[in-house]
Amino acid sequence: MFKRLISTAIIAAGLLAGSTTIASAAQPVERSGNVYHVAVCPYLVPNGYSRCHAHVVTDSAGHVLSKVAGPNTTPSGYGPSDLRSAYNVTTSGSSSTIVAIVDAFGYPNAEADLAVYRAQYGLPACTTGNGCFAKYNQTGVQGSYPAFNLGWATETALDLDMVSSMCPNCKIILVEATTNGNKNLAKAVNTAAKLGAHVISNSYGGSETGSTTYEAAYNHAGVAVTASTGDSGYGAQFPATSPHVIAVGGTHLTTSGTTRGWTETAWTGGGSGCSILYAKPSWQTDTGCSMRMEADVSAVADPATGVAVYAPKSSSTAGWAVYGGTSVSAPLVGGIYGNNAGTVNYGSNPYANTSALNDVTSGSNGKCTGKPSYYCKAQVGYDGPTGLGTPIGTTAF
Repeated sequence: MFKRLISTAIIAAGLLAGSTTIASAAQPVERSGNVYHVAVCPYLVPNGYSRCHAHVVTDSAGHVLSKVAGPNTTPSGYGPSDLRSAYNVTTSGSSSTIVAIVDAFGYPNAEADLAVYRAQYGLPACTTGNGCFAKYNQTGVQGSYPAFNLGWATETALDLDMVSSMCPNCKIILVEATTNGNKNLAKAVNTAAKLGAHVISNSYGGSETGSTTYEAAYNHAGVAVTASTGDSGYGAQFPATSPHVIAVGGTHLTTSGTTRGWTETAWTGGGSGCSILYAKPSWQTDTGCSMRMEADVSAVADPATGVAVYAPKSSSTAGWAVYGGTSVSAPLVGGIYGNNAGTVNYGSNPYANTSALNDVTSGSNGKCTGKPSYYCKAQVGYDGPTGLGTPIGTTAF
């Protein structure tokens, strides 16, 4: 069950520095099962702009449920070992691989906060000093970074942590768009490609209206470009509807007594839909949508089965909390792609090895009245919310 509840704690839209209550008129308290959560970026953005798709677990009033971690305390939420087990990822990537993360606005403490996450889980250090981490503005300059925005900085922390989980030896570059306008985000994506990225992760989306102006920025031969499908249930979003990206949907992930050890169903909030603008790629063969259909693949996204992230609470403080949204699944899948960079042409058919995907066959992301049921309901084989399924190791890509 996925519900939105208007909280009595109404504050200005966006995450407020120094506040642990993040509910607002634009960011109501939502519920997945018995778990409450709030979107970290406001839902309502104008045409030509995107919003991030991260959610943070809260109490029923919208207060973030944070936890202090240390040598003898494990943060709540799935960590790298859980995620690597769930998706059978046994390799760690290479320092010759570059995974780029594109987000909006600035995050001054990105490197320091990432260091806390990686140290907590015993991942190798990834710093400017050792050449593993680099940050750029949208024009490719290391400096003159955009203004700090807490919601988008939180999104960036999530992205950095998920890529680190799946590809701990990969180099990571963070490209910060000046604003969340699609023009700036597209420029940042092009910059990431020019900087040599093998994979570019994008955890944001918005209306398709006017998006054809910027779609070419997501088309880079030989580069895997992942895009989250959204966190509002059924309804197509750009850039996930671009025929040149891997559109990543969301699942509810739990441990089980199966041989795999994990079970997944479609997350009720994960996006899916049939594009009204973009032609169907040759490799996509579902028959109910004559245009580009999303998603392609999927991974965990439900905040009720969320991941541990060390993220900012203000411009100067940070802490542990549990996060969800397809903002988890897009960089997670991007990190898995990173394990293969340099050996695979990522601009080619992303459906080439369906036997290496876990088929998700139950759950839905809402009602799609008048549309084929697979638009919003998981089934055997391809469906909108989960695509062709979730990765079984790196051979899926």
